[in-house]
Amino acid sequence: QVQLVESGGGLVQAGGSLRLSCAASRSIHSIVTMAWHRQAPGNQRELVASITYSSNTNYAESVKGRFTISRDRAKNTVTLQMNSLKPEDTAVYYCNIVGTYYNYWGQGTQVTVSS
Repeated sequence: QVQLVESGGGLVQAGGSLRLSCAASRSIHSIVTMAWHRQAPGNQRELVASITYSSNTNYAESVKGRFTISRDRAKNTVTLQMNSLKPEDTAVYYCNIVGTYYNYWGQGTQVTVSS
């Protein structure tokens, strides 16, 4: 069983930056997409950003121009650089790795943006 370990969450003031990282507990093959999702209290989980095996990226409209997703194929890690954070970015952020025959999720890391 593969575990995804997220790090980098925390409390930051509006306008600040955070960098989230996600690492798999062991090597993973046949990765199709790596992504970050988030869920705020009372809301459904939503896709924040994703990156495919060929490095095509996709972002939620609300984070375009502020967040950047990247991956390290050799290390099976995915990173989310979050700049110009807003209070509405407050949520639990989840790492997600999807492959041909699997769909792994991390436990989530809390991001809180104060106004």
